Amino acid sequence: MSLDVLIDRLTPCLEEVSTGIIRQTTFSVADEIDILDLQSKGWSFDWADKDLNRHNIYKLQLKGDDEIQGLVAAEIMRGAVYLKLAESAPHNIGKNKKFSGVGGHLFAIAIKLSNAVGLKGYTFFDAKNMSLVEHYEERFGAVRLMTRVHMYRMEINEPNAQKLLNEYTLEGDLNVR
Repeated sequence: MSLDVLIDRLTPCLEEVSTGIIRQTTFSVADEIDILDLQSKGWSFDWADKDLNRHNIYKLQLKGDDEIQGLVAAEIMRGAVYLKLAESAPHNIGKNKKFSGVGGHLFAIAIKLSNAVGLKGYTFFDAKNMSLVEHYEERFGAVRLMTRVHMYRMEINEPNAQKLLNEYTLEGDLNVR
């Protein structure tokens, strides 16, 4: 799996596209009920896949609203957090999306996890293609790593991770496992 979530805007909260209203966000651990059968609801990935069992899966929501705006799966590894998968809800994709800012929030949650386990925000991930490599370089200051593991492996280093976190007013419970 490779990331292909677009970062439309870096916003401290989610912005309702039709009105410009800024909405406060929260995040928490997604449970089995949250991720069950999302593909039938238009999500691209099977979030209940057994390959995600060892990952921390978080849901992004608006404060006071149960609807999931995005999901992120991250694994704590030796020395870093690996951002395995991130997806905006189907209603937040495309030209008729409901909210902007979801993608950046999902990356920020992974960075918060890295901070929480003492890794100072260091996060890495695999971009889906070269176009996204350039997108993540521009939006986050992510750097492409030259490795044989994945041709589009990227990292967000500690200084850039902290810059990204400074953009967001994320409240939530990491409940790290």
